[in-house]
Amino acid sequence: QVRLVESGGGLVQPGGSLRLSCETSGFTFSRTTMKWYRQAPGKERALVATITGITTTYADSVKDRFSISKDNRKNTMYLQMSRLKPEDTAVYYCSADVITISTRRTYWGQGTQVTVSS
Repeated sequence: QVRLVESGGGLVQPGGSLRLSCETSGFTFSRTTMKWYRQAPGKERALVATITGITTTYADSVKDRFSISKDNRKNTMYLQMSRLKPEDTAVYYCSADVITISTRRTYWGQGTQVTVSS
């Protein structure tokens, strides 16, 4: 059974940092494309960062401030967020694009709230 659990969200002041974690199980983590999304109030869910193997990509709005990484030994993905801005306030979700012989499906975590405010 595929499982993704985010943690690490919270309240932080502008300019501060947070590290989000996404603990996973139930699939071959090392071979799976993993992503972070976020959804701000009243807005659609938006892609923040992607990691496939050692290749990473970022949304322009977070480039040079956020860093996505993964620890294959722990089956865990991370999002290091620095120089946070109020507009980074959102629920952050991790996702896994799990591919098997017969299927391809995207799984989601439950989300973790990040609030950037003074």
